[in-house]
Amino acid sequence: MSVVKVSEAATALPRAWSSRVLGRVGTAAVKVLRMDELPVEEERHAEAEALLVLDGTLELAVNGEAVTVGPGEMYVVAAGTAHAVRPGSSGTLVIVEAEAEAEAEAEAEAEAEAEAEADRPRDR
Repeated sequence: MSVVKVSEAATALPRAWSSRVLGRVGTAAVKVLRMDELPVEEERHAEAEALLVLDGTLELAVNGEAVTVGPGEMYVVAAGTAHAVRPGSSGTLVIVEAEAEAEAEAEAEAEAEAEAEADRPRDR
């Protein structure tokens, strides 16, 4: 595998909060995404996930408590823990999560993109 320019990979993403798997380590996927100030709904995962902020700030609500993760900081969300992204998060985020979670998210994202494509008007 070659060197991955993480910030460039985040910049190349089609939209904020979409992610790209950069590589796999054991049973975990290492993903990058770009945050854009908007909140993300609460979620829970069957496995723990690590959230590493490369630049910017990640504003979380974890079990209803506010958590701020700054540049160069990491927060590990325990399995089954309710967490949401609060407004104001921006920058580049690396997520390390169990492969099954990453695959399920990739499938859901592909389905959403296919639905969006199907809804676009076509030239005739």
